[in-house]
Amino acid sequence: MKVLKIIKGTCADGPGLRNSVYVAGCIHKCPGCHNPGSWDFNAGTQMSPLEVFQEVYDDYADVTFSGGDPMLQWTEVHEVCRMLKERGKNIWLYTGYEYEDIVTRAPEILQVIDVLVDGRYEADRRDLTRFCGSTNQRIIHLKNGKIDYIE
Repeated sequence: MKVLKIIKGTCADGPGLRNSVYVAGCIHKCPGCHNPGSWDFNAGTQMSPLEVFQEVYDDYADVTFSGGDPMLQWTEVHEVCRMLKERGKNIWLYTGYEYEDIVTRAPEILQVIDVLVDGRYEADRRDLTRFCGSTNQRIIHLKNGKIDYIE
């Protein structure tokens, strides 16, 4: 998988101390995106799911996937999430896709993440009071791959 960067020990991408994986590549290209450098599918470093797991797993931090858009590399991201989930990690995933799209295209990923932040960023609806960029984006808490509740 193509990884743009990994940031360890951040508090910006979900609650508590987290290790964040920013994957390369995004087709959404939302106007006002805070990370347009992540749109390039050729940016970053090629890493295997095992290498990503080994880089982000530790006893203290949970894990967030962002980008770019992790759903554009969902097979590899799913494999990393599966390994992390087996070790009890809380996993957040940010995507420009919506839950309803993911449940029909890649429902397996929903089984191995705890929170899905879905929807494209809309600059005219900017809201930095939650762990997302705009008010249209949902923070969806999952249980067994199904919606438990939405913030």
